Amino acid sequence: MILVPALCGTLLLSGCSSLLDRPYVMVEPHVERPAVSGDSSTIQVDTYSELVNAVLFFVSQGVEEGTIQLTDYQGEVEEDLNRACLEVAKDDPLGVYAVDFIKNSYTRVLTTYEATISITYRRTKEQVQSLVNVTSTNAIRKEVAEALAQFRPELVLRVGYFTGDADGVAQLVRGAYYDAPAYAMGMPECTVTLYPETGTQRIVEIVLTYPEEPAILTARSGQLQREVENLLAPLRSQSAGSVERLSQLFALLPGTVRYDPDGGPTAWDAILGDGANSEGMALAFQLLAQEMGVTSTLVEGTLDGQPHFWNRLSDNGVHYVDLTRDRTGTTWSAEDLLALGYQWDDAPNFEEN
Repeated sequence: MILVPALCGTLLLSGCSSLLDRPYVMVEPHVERPAVSGDSSTIQVDTYSELVNAVLFFVSQGVEEGTIQLTDYQGEVEEDLNRACLEVAKDDPLGVYAVDFIKNSYTRVLTTYEATISITYRRTKEQVQSLVNVTSTNAIRKEVAEALAQFRPELVLRVGYFTGDADGVAQLVRGAYYDAPAYAMGMPECTVTLYPETGTQRIVEIVLTYPEEPAILTARSGQLQREVENLLAPLRSQSAGSVERLSQLFALLPGTVRYDPDGGPTAWDAILGDGANSEGMALAFQLLAQEMGVTSTLVEGTLDGQPHFWNRLSDNGVHYVDLTRDRTGTTWSAEDLLALGYQWDDAPNFEEN
């Protein structure tokens, strides 16, 4: 028996309406229509909404040609078939993402119409069935983080309630990248496409182009994590408070990280390579701090008008670390950094009114 997936929401909503027993609300029971002769490419419908859901079901299953039997159908069959196919292809996120075009034809036998739906796709069946369902824009970041950790080139999400835009998704990708310094092996180029362009339910396609082959980056990330584990192994068994952990971290830095203003942008460059620029140094500090249980946040801003990265410590008050300036334990206040020419988005304003 076929149950068109989009009909489930209708059934649930109808049930909720009955339970609430609101006045002036009429609930019409839905009669499920089984597939004909067990054939998964044939569905029976008798309303327009069922017709739309049947076409959408074909798309979700990658069916290239399916049959819909319209039994005791009360609408204008030809008009509704055209409208349903257009609605799926142009308005529904899955249709906009996966379908090139949909054609239909029909014949009539007494009161039953038999429609043939022919679908041409621009996505493979595997791509359609690998869509990841998430509930909201906020859930995108978690999925992006997992994709970045695996150096996957593509992530396609079906978002149940979407309130953002392509630029906002790109910022989520950037934020997720800096959240995981062990996997930050070079910021990938990010292309975000939304299907459709407007609406609260969307499919979000994220294409990631990495600076090197994923196999190389995977090996480099593993090498970095093993090195950090070895560096911190002597400290693992020690029970220390936040101040002592920070002191241990600063003691570790001079012999661990290498700074080169023209160096690479990753923690791997700072710890295992020939040296890192400010981005790589900040990621290296972030990685070591995370592993040692020191609360740190990577800060992206400018220094004398040029892009620059450093770290914010929030244990025992807010203070800042810039390993390109000092690697022996010196920290600065926000006011200090502003006086030195640093600027960042959430910098406090010390100007007097």
